[in-house]
Amino acid sequence: MVIRIALSSHDSVGLGHVRRNLALAHALTRSLPALTGEEVTGVLITGQASATSFAAPPGWDWVVLPSVTVGEGGYRSRHLSAGIDRVTGMRAGAVAGVLRAFGPDLFVVDRHPFGVHGELLTALRELRATRPSCVTALGLRDVLDEPSVARAEFRALGGARAIREYFDAVWVYGDPTVHDLRESGETPPGLAPLIRHTGYLSHGRPSDAAPSVSGPFVLTTVGGGSDGVDIALAAAAASVPDGHTHLIVTGPQMSPSDRARVRGAAGPATEVVESVPDMLGLLRQAAAVVTMGGYNTVCEVMSTSTPTLVVPRCGRRDEQRIRARALQRIGAIESVEASVLDGAVVSDFFDRARRTRTDRSGVDLDGLAAVAPLAAQLLTRSTQEVVAHAV
Repeated sequence: MVIRIALSSHDSVGLGHVRRNLALAHALTRSLPALTGEEVTGVLITGQASATSFAAPPGWDWVVLPSVTVGEGGYRSRHLSAGIDRVTGMRAGAVAGVLRAFGPDLFVVDRHPFGVHGELLTALRELRATRPSCVTALGLRDVLDEPSVARAEFRALGGARAIREYFDAVWVYGDPTVHDLRESGETPPGLAPLIRHTGYLSHGRPSDAAPSVSGPFVLTTVGGGSDGVDIALAAAAASVPDGHTHLIVTGPQMSPSDRARVRGAAGPATEVVESVPDMLGLLRQAAAVVTMGGYNTVCEVMSTSTPTLVVPRCGRRDEQRIRARALQRIGAIESVEASVLDGAVVSDFFDRARRTRTDRSGVDLDGLAAVAPLAAQLLTRSTQEVVAHAV
């Protein structure tokens, strides 16, 4: 027997959602067979074609949907000359068709329970109606948003009742002693019985390639890069500590013109690249890191002892600022607002931090070790319920 798993992410901005699902896929493939006696195969459903540059685990494959992006007017097609309703209709049909043919035993949806404009509802309804043995989990990051905003989003979806109708569990990928979205009011009270905190998805992420930088270095990374140019420019203007080089990773979604601006601002000891094969390996070996506050990069940083300055994104959501404040409060990182970031701030941080390391042992960073037991519990419960119903 084989356990079939589908992981879905809508992926409108950056690569955070799919990177989270990819880490889960590796963890489930690594640990679930020992718990269930069955091998694992799966599909990673994503709205980012560039996600396929990441290596999927053995037995997994990618399903790439027509991509969407988000702006001031809401969601829109990233590439197709088509309205958002047409594009989400295509995406909905593709997901439903894949799941109908694949027949998953476990379906995990990242962050947005029903996808963009309800695109996952058809698939979720079909699973409930035709494949009752399939268990479903909603995966939420440690922080959603300012509580009133998060509550309004849940209300628009139909509240806790709508989530409970289609999901058997809610996995929160964080440590509640750092930030508890139940106590903050980000989730409706009716979801509390389904919520299980896993810990941050930090330890156990795959890291294969050797770091590409020789000698001591400091590092700046801005995630996918679509909104990181100002941070990269400030870092490019910073003084590089004596005996060190500075690597700036702009991300694949930074525009060529913005990347050229960063290169133009960089001094002779600073190298600017679009991407690297092993960011985690670089984070481990860097003397100090400047980064945005996205979930995945923060998780990778937290798995190291590298001193880190987090510059949270400002704009649509308050998620990164809330996360940065919570982690700064316990001494796991330093943080500064983007509005006051400049070359002098980065220079001072690099000069101070390169001589130190950061102890993060007090934070639960073992979420990737927790997801397989949680999945096994769901799958066992489902099997027992199916047997009981048949009897």
